[in-house]
Amino acid sequence: MEMKPFEKKVWLSTPTMHGEELKYVTEAYETNWMSTVGKNINEVERLVCEKIGCKYAVALSAGTAALHMAVKLAGVKPGQKVFCSDMTFAATVNPVVYEGGVPVFIDTEYDTWNMDPVALEKAFELHPEVKVVVVAHLYGTPGKVDEIREICRRHGAVIIEDAAESMGATYKGVQTGTFGDYNAISFNGNKIITGSSGGMLLTDSLEAANKVRKWSTQSRENAPWYQHEEVGYNYRMSNVIAGVVRGQFPYLEEHIAQKKAIYERYREGFKDLPVSMNPVDFANSEPNYWLSCMMIEPQAMCKQVRGEAEALYIHEPGKTCPTEILEKLAWLNAEGRPIWKPMHMQPIYRMHSFVTREGDGRAKTNAYIAGGAVGADGKPLDVGMDIFQRGLCLPSDNKMTEKEQEIIIQVIRSCFD
Repeated sequence: MEMKPFEKKVWLSTPTMHGEELKYVTEAYETNWMSTVGKNINEVERLVCEKIGCKYAVALSAGTAALHMAVKLAGVKPGQKVFCSDMTFAATVNPVVYEGGVPVFIDTEYDTWNMDPVALEKAFELHPEVKVVVVAHLYGTPGKVDEIREICRRHGAVIIEDAAESMGATYKGVQTGTFGDYNAISFNGNKIITGSSGGMLLTDSLEAANKVRKWSTQSRENAPWYQHEEVGYNYRMSNVIAGVVRGQFPYLEEHIAQKKAIYERYREGFKDLPVSMNPVDFANSEPNYWLSCMMIEPQAMCKQVRGEAEALYIHEPGKTCPTEILEKLAWLNAEGRPIWKPMHMQPIYRMHSFVTREGDGRAKTNAYIAGGAVGADGKPLDVGMDIFQRGLCLPSDNKMTEKEQEIIIQVIRSCFD
C-alpha cells in the first residue's frame, strides 16, 4: 500500500453534523429566542433526562460549569480536601480549586484506565476526613462504579460523576451520568454529540437543580428588581447552542456505533502487535468508544524521555514509543494525541497528595522515575504515569473512511519495523 500524506487531514474527533441542527438554530433566530431561555433549552433538558434516566437536567454553558456547580452543591469549602481522578483532563479537577478545595489525586487501574477503588480505599485511610469524591470515566469507558460507590457510602462521601466523555455509555445497563449525587456531561465540539459548546448538571434532587438554575443565572432573587443575596454565575446554556444539541440528539446511537466500528478495526489491525487497546469491561459496561487508544507493551518500548513541552526518543528495531507514532501520524496528516497527562504530574498540582494502592504515591512516583519501581504484583506503582508513558490516542473521527483508517494502521505497524 502506497504511503503518502492524506490531502485532507484526518482528525482525532470532530463534530459530525446532520442538518437538523440548523433547523432548530434557525427556529431560535426566527422566533428571536437568542438568549438563555427558550424551547430548545427546555427540549434538550427533557431529552437528556429521558435518555440518561435522571430526574432533572440543567443546561449550562460547558461541562466545566456543570462540574463547578456540582462542587458548590457538594459544599466544598476552602482548604477542604477532595479526592479526584488522576488521569483525566484538567477540567475534572479545576472546579474543585475554584471553590478553594484541595485536590488529592487517586491513582488509575489498568482494567478500565479509571480511578482505582483499591487506591481510593487507601486514600480514605490516609485522609478519613474527606467527604467528596470526583470520578471521571476516561475516553467513554465507565470505571468500577459499584466498588467506588460502596467505598464512598461506607465513608459518607458525596460522589460527583464527570461523565463529560462518556455520554451514552452504560454500566450494568444504566447510563453514566446517574451514579453520582451530582453529575456532569459535556457537549464540547469534540464530544460524541455536540452543541459546539455546552454541558449539563444532572441530578435526582429538585432542590439541587433549582439551586443550579439560580446560581447559573447570576443568583437573581425573586424580586421586581435585580436582587442578589449570594454570588452568581453566567453559566446558562444559550438557546442557540441548545438548538445544535437538539439536532444532534437523535444521532447519539449512530455516532456510538461508528466509534465502536473504528475501535474494532484498530483492534483487529493491531492483533499481532505488542500493543493493547484501551480496555473495555464487557462483563459490566458498554462504552461509547469516544476515543480509540492504544498502549505499547513494555518490552516493545524504545527509549523515550519527555520534558514539560518536548519529547525525545531513540528508535530501536522492533520497538517504538508514543512520540514516534505521533510523529508518523503527523507526517501522514492525521491527528493523534498523548494520553491525558496525569494530574499529579502537572506543574500546577505537583505539590498535591497522590495516592496509589500502596499508599502515599509521591515516593512511589519518584521511585518509578528513578528505576521503574514495581509493587508486589510486579506492576508499576504509578499506574497513571505508566499508561501516559506507553499510551496514545488514535485518530477516532467518525468521518474517517475505512481506507484512511487502514493506511493509519499500516503506518503505525511500520513503526515496529
